[in-house]
Amino acid sequence: MIQVVHEITKVREIVEQWRQDGYTVGLVPTMGFLHAGHKSLIDRAVSDNDRVVVSVFVNPIQFGPNEDLARYPRDLEADTRLCQDSGAHLIFNPAPEEMYADGFCSFVDMIGPTSELCGKSRPGHFRGVCTVVNKLFNIVRPDRAYFGQKDAQQLAVIHRMVTDLNIPVEIVPCPIVRENDGLALSSRNTYLSTEERQAALVLSKAIRLGQQLVADGQRNAHKVVEVMKRCIEAEPLAEIDYVEAVDFHSIQKIDTIRHEVLFAMAVYIGKTRLIDNFIVNIDK
Repeated sequence: MIQVVHEITKVREIVEQWRQDGYTVGLVPTMGFLHAGHKSLIDRAVSDNDRVVVSVFVNPIQFGPNEDLARYPRDLEADTRLCQDSGAHLIFNPAPEEMYADGFCSFVDMIGPTSELCGKSRPGHFRGVCTVVNKLFNIVRPDRAYFGQKDAQQLAVIHRMVTDLNIPVEIVPCPIVRENDGLALSSRNTYLSTEERQAALVLSKAIRLGQQLVADGQRNAHKVVEVMKRCIEAEPLAEIDYVEAVDFHSIQKIDTIRHEVLFAMAVYIGKTRLIDNFIVNIDK
């Protein structure tokens, strides 16, 4: 039976016993309301490690004042079933006051990879992400941690933080999981009405157009981005936050497609902000 633990000290006690028993430990950080995309991360962690911790924590410090913290979907009972069925061993589900004690004032901040894309649209977001992930690494001390490519900028930022701060954990990237019609899985998809759900397919349509242009030999990043933008703008319910091409590691804008390039977008469908992306690796 999977354990659900709310206290930091209890998690540390359990993980320490695992380590004494010689087990490797994987961590899957989540904000809960788990779906098949999260399950793919847990499945990979279970295959790679002797023991797996899934954190379920809606992190308040990565939400802006006008964002959806209060209405972010939560269902610990369903999350527990999914984690148990996937073979995870422990769910860490702390209260905000457990993670952020009275007077909390220490943060992990970053410049460079956090200045573009979601970092520009959501000031302070990545400070919250880096802080909570660093805390989870300190609490669990995993051998490996698993992050999805759907949050590609987050993946690059966590890679940079681990390198810069000499954190002894392997970051394992996992591919985007999509619905049969192409929509990238997201907890926020539940906000969409039936009409909006159909309109949201414009994101994956734009992704496919961009991928095809690159596959056909287009190396001008701006031309690819423009085609993707025109595709999205043709959908009346869609409003672009950004569509950009950046170096996948530095998250800085590029002109020519070479090496690892991230094509990323954030698009409002109605009031719901959705993200999607694809990564290409061009040797020449």
